Amino acid sequence: MIEILGELASLIVNAVGDMGYIGIVILMFLESSFFPFPSEIVMIPAGYLAFLGKMDLLLVVFFGILGSVLGAAFNYWLGRYLGRPMLIKYGKYFFLSKERFEFVESKFNENGEMITFIGRLIPGLRQYISFPPGITRMNFAKFMAFTAMGAGIWVSILAILGFYLGKKQHLINEYLRQITIVILALCIALIIIYFVWKKKQRSH
Repeated sequence: MIEILGELASLIVNAVGDMGYIGIVILMFLESSFFPFPSEIVMIPAGYLAFLGKMDLLLVVFFGILGSVLGAAFNYWLGRYLGRPMLIKYGKYFFLSKERFEFVESKFNENGEMITFIGRLIPGLRQYISFPPGITRMNFAKFMAFTAMGAGIWVSILAILGFYLGKKQHLINEYLRQITIVILALCIALIIIYFVWKKKQRSH
């Protein structure tokens, strides 16, 4: 039994091995929607299976992104059809009047694409970042595009780590830690650049 991230990872390896690419889609759908768990325990073992020749690395990445996007779409529509009416109806009990909600909605829609993209790269946030776009009725095509870009980066990193370091637990942990720090730093830099650009756009 391959041990990459403990017993759960071993179960994931078996599940993906038995179900193939469909298993990746299902598990990443769950990871990205109503049953969030670390995507590392899906994509790293899948990448390792690609190293063993049991899967194709490009297809692992493709189906990982597909599962992530489908799970995000589920949360988007959940937020749009359930979260929005509930916030409008009950938000006043939590100091969120309809007027304040509409103000927050307008501000989010101004920057929703960037928030969605960056949110997919931040640990602990990526599973829940799809609710606000749905609640604020962000354009669905834009939401899907920026979700796919953000998910694509993260899924590719994990699959490649699994491909090259699948059995080296200590190296995976170390690389993931370093990559996460780099991604967070890049996100901060990207946010600063984005708002500077927006400010210049308004001045013109």
